[in-house]
Amino acid sequence: MKKHRHGIHLIAEIADVSIGTVDRALHGRPGINEATRQRILKIAEQIAYTPNLAARALSVSKASARIGVCIPREIHFFYDQLWGGVLDEAKSVAPLGIQFIHRPVHALGERDAEAFQELAASGVDGIILTAGNPQGLKPLIDTAEEKGIRVVCVSTDAPASRRSSIVCVEPWLNGHLAGELMGKFVPSGSKVAVVAGMLSAEDHRQKTAGFSEAFPQHCPGGQIATVIEGHEDEDESFQKTFDLLGRMPNLAGLYVNTVNCLPVCRALGARGLAGKTKLITTDLFSEMSPYFEKGTITASIYQQPHRQGQLAVRLMADHLTSKAAFPPNVHLSPGVVMSSNLHLFREIRLAPVRFDDSLLASAPQPVKVAKRVVR
Repeated sequence: MKKHRHGIHLIAEIADVSIGTVDRALHGRPGINEATRQRILKIAEQIAYTPNLAARALSVSKASARIGVCIPREIHFFYDQLWGGVLDEAKSVAPLGIQFIHRPVHALGERDAEAFQELAASGVDGIILTAGNPQGLKPLIDTAEEKGIRVVCVSTDAPASRRSSIVCVEPWLNGHLAGELMGKFVPSGSKVAVVAGMLSAEDHRQKTAGFSEAFPQHCPGGQIATVIEGHEDEDESFQKTFDLLGRMPNLAGLYVNTVNCLPVCRALGARGLAGKTKLITTDLFSEMSPYFEKGTITASIYQQPHRQGQLAVRLMADHLTSKAAFPPNVHLSPGVVMSSNLHLFREIRLAPVRFDDSLLASAPQPVKVAKRVVR
C-alpha cells in the first residue's frame, strides 16, 4: 500500500522534486530557479499547506528575533483592539523564540520618531509601527531598512519611505465607501462635513480624499461644506463639531474618519440633531451601541483592527524566521456596520477590555499575555 504523504513530502511528490528543493522554495532560499519556486509555491497554496510551528521551532531553537512595536495608547477604543491582535499572534509565534519590545506613544503622531529611534537602537530585527508622523519618520525608516531592520506599518502608512510593508484597510477606499453611503442617505443638493483626526496622518488624509470624491458622485449637487480636524482630542472634537452645527444647523450629514466619534455624537445631542443629521463613523467599540440603537449613528466603516495587528506580526515573524518575502501591502476589505448587524462584530460580542502594556517588557524578553482589565 502506498504510504500517505502530507506537508512538504506531498508537495515534493506532486512537484516531482526533492524535499530540499521544496524547503528552499518555501523559505526563500537560493539554489532554485524561479519557475520551479513559483510552481512549488502554487502547489503549497492549492493544498493549503501551513508550516508546523513546533517543528520549525526546533530548527530555530538557538536563534531568536526581536520585534519592536510602536502603537499609540489613545484612542484606546481602536488601539486596544489593534494591540490585542498583536498579542494574540505573538502567543502563536512564541515557540519560535521571538521576543517583543513595546514602545507605545500616548497618541497618534506624538513622539513616535523618538520611540522609533529607541527601538532601532535597542537591537531589534524588525519594527511594527503606526506611522502618525510619516514625514518625520521617513528618514528614520529608510535608515533602519538600510541597516536590515525591517519595518511594517500598521493602520496608517509612511508611503514615501522604504518600509517593507503596510497592513491596513486601504484608506482611500474606506473614505470612498463612506462617501457613497452618505450620498444614498441624504437628499440631492445636501451639504455635509468631515470630522478628521489629523490630516498630516496618511490614513486620515486619504479617507478625506476618498469621501470628498465619492459623495458628490452619489448625491447630485451635494457639497462638502468643510473639513475640521479634532486632532484625536475629545474636547477639541466636541467643541469644533458643536460650533460647526451652530453655524450650519441644516447640515445633512457628518463623516467621522477616525474612531474618535463619541464627542461628535454628544455634540449632535447637545444641538438636538441626533438622528436628524446623518452620521457615518469609523470602526466599532461597545460604547457606540447606544448611539446605534438611538439612531444617532447611521453606519460605521469597520477596519478590522484586531486582524490588522495579527497580520502585522505574522508578516514580520514569517520574514524573520523563514525569510518569507514581504508583500508591498496587505489591504483588508472595509466592512459596513449598521444596527441590524451590530451584534455580529467581535467588539460587541466580547467583553470590552483594556490591554495593560505595563506587563510587557521594556527590555528584550519573551512576550507575556496581557492582563484583561474590564472597564
